[in-house]
Amino acid sequence: MNSVTIRHLLTRGMLAGLGAGVLALVVAYLLGEPRVDAAIAFEEAHSHEHEMEVVSRGLQSTAGLATGVLVYGVALGGIAALAFCVALGRIGRFGPRATAALLSGAALLAVYLVPFLKYPANPPSVGEPDTIGKRTALYFLMMLLSVLLAVAATILGRRLAPRLGNWYATVTAGAAFALAVGLAYAFLPSVNEVPKDFSATLLWQFRLSAIAVQLVLWAAFGLLFGHLAERVIAPKRAAASAGAAPAAS
Repeated sequence: MNSVTIRHLLTRGMLAGLGAGVLALVVAYLLGEPRVDAAIAFEEAHSHEHEMEVVSRGLQSTAGLATGVLVYGVALGGIAALAFCVALGRIGRFGPRATAALLSGAALLAVYLVPFLKYPANPPSVGEPDTIGKRTALYFLMMLLSVLLAVAATILGRRLAPRLGNWYATVTAGAAFALAVGLAYAFLPSVNEVPKDFSATLLWQFRLSAIAVQLVLWAAFGLLFGHLAERVIAPKRAAASAGAAPAAS
């Protein structure tokens, strides 16, 4: 894959990330923001200190939310496009659309769901301000471990495939990934700072909305980028095949 193709795929990955970010923004606004408002109301009702807002809540829930989600989508789209360039043709005989779908699913699992199950998202009123640095470091450590373990499982599956076949190699690699993640869960410290009187229903709804945002983001990206990548790569493959046919004759 030459540099021109990689550049085109990178551009389309960022565009797909932007489009996916718009859809994720709608979900975040409709599902997430009402839970954030409820959590802030709980915090204000149980706190005797009233700090002056530097940025108004209205701006946070509109322009601030849009900026954060869209920038996040574009950035992840660019990174995923580069990962796609590496993965295409190296993880099996999959076309651009199937590779994009598999990559999106793997990213959702390794980048978000695995760290989330250990350190789930909490609304604003949950968590001690003094431990935010520690909690952030632990979350990103779990994310890094998850990504590295996913890459290692992919390599393991490829090496086992000639001996075990694709099915059993995939099952073995998946089991090894799950075992390694379980060990990481066991050895990394847990964090539980949910107030005793905080609504369990609200907490559950907030976490479900956080998962929904990521699910929409990665599913939409996989579909959009798969379509765009197919349009970039298919003509080049057709041209290469047409050039090879006269040479063979």
